[in-house]
Amino acid sequence: MDKLTSRILVSLAFIVIIASVATPLTAFASTYPQTVQGNVIKIGMTAQLTGKFSVEGKQALCGVEAAIDYFNNNGGVQVNGKTYKLQLVYYDDQSDKSQVTSLYSRLITTDKVDFLIAPYSSGLTAAAAPLAEQYKKVMLSHGGASDAIFEQGYKYIAQILAPASKYFATSLEMLKDYQSQIGSVKIAFIYEDNAFASAVMKGASQEAKKLGLDVVYNNSYEPGTTDYSSFITAAMAKGANVLIGGGHFADGEALVKQAHDLGWHLKFIGILVAPAEEQFYTDLGNVANGVAYPSQWDISINFNPDYAKKVGLTWFGPTKEQWLTYFKQLCPSLVPSYHSAEAGAAVVFLVKAIETANSLDSTAVRQAMNSLDLITFFGHLKIDPKTGLEIGHQIVVVQWQNGKQVVVYPKDVATAQPLFMASAWWPQTTSTATHSTSQTPTSSSTSTTPKKSNAALLWTSVIIIIIIIIAAAWYAMKK
Repeated sequence: MDKLTSRILVSLAFIVIIASVATPLTAFASTYPQTVQGNVIKIGMTAQLTGKFSVEGKQALCGVEAAIDYFNNNGGVQVNGKTYKLQLVYYDDQSDKSQVTSLYSRLITTDKVDFLIAPYSSGLTAAAAPLAEQYKKVMLSHGGASDAIFEQGYKYIAQILAPASKYFATSLEMLKDYQSQIGSVKIAFIYEDNAFASAVMKGASQEAKKLGLDVVYNNSYEPGTTDYSSFITAAMAKGANVLIGGGHFADGEALVKQAHDLGWHLKFIGILVAPAEEQFYTDLGNVANGVAYPSQWDISINFNPDYAKKVGLTWFGPTKEQWLTYFKQLCPSLVPSYHSAEAGAAVVFLVKAIETANSLDSTAVRQAMNSLDLITFFGHLKIDPKTGLEIGHQIVVVQWQNGKQVVVYPKDVATAQPLFMASAWWPQTTSTATHSTSQTPTSSSTSTTPKKSNAALLWTSVIIIIIIIIAAAWYAMKK
């Protein structure tokens, strides 16, 4: 091999390296199912398989795919005398807002999807919504709870989950209901400064005032914060005995751990998002017992056709058991949280709207959503026709007790009494309240991820090619 050839190989190697760095991993689409026979309705979304929201994103992807499997294996979608199957086209947006913008544009203009499902989180949903509006594509929001998204005048976005302003209303009602038993309630709001958590706490502050509950501390921390000690000690100094806060998984878990390690005696702890995942208990053990969260859904609640008949509403889609069967086949190591259920419910609501409109026209389908008033495995779904905001769905309070998640409020759906002053947080009340992270939950952890995307395999091949080219060039130059 002569020097000219060596130089050419070295140049090619650098070109490949530069192209690899310049091309994001998310440029490669994944599909589910990979092949579909007959007529196809393509649904596009980004999933948060890596980055800040990876725990919630993996849950959401499994939930969507489980709902797709249900419809594809139970008669498909009926439109104008034809039967259609569903196919999902998705990218890993790496929990990155800048990726979301380019990827939803790609889904619409290059992948030619028919309908959209929003990414998880209010921030990412807010980034995707203008594109749905620009291209007049219906988009279902399963993880964008911020009320502000639905105050922009958008015509093509509709919400599946109860809005952020209602998240802690049920928890505060519970504190008021049990105040005679637990004594004084002094609330500290400590939360991430993002669109979702800020909307949640604004609504919670208004609800606390309405109920006559005392808020003694209210402060937010910047995204990416890892040390919460200054917020915790300030709230303790104010005499706070109830913590309500968090934002997403990582910060919520860290906030709870540091509150415990600093010796904060709390009567009640309500945290956004993080306690919904089994990983929360895996990581914190006994400290997790007593921690509650506002939940859009819980696996113990059984909405079914009989319930729909009882309340005089239409039932549609898979039962909980049917959806769970597909979920477990797809993601056997995941225990479904409300993040997966609300994402699956987005598919259910979309399919019902398509069949009601008897059309694949996005405007007609969005119009049909205005008339829907359904009971699904996820619960009641009904949107405000003017804004697309969810007005039918109800939040429940779920709490960790003895290594299990149980519904504690409202009373008509509760499976256990609420736990106040948990032993790990009030160690003087018991000799067995030591902090332990060695305990494991009764069900599987969430460490296993859904299927690898095609991008990972492609990048492995690229890296191998680069190594071969560089090695050949080095060998040639040595000669």
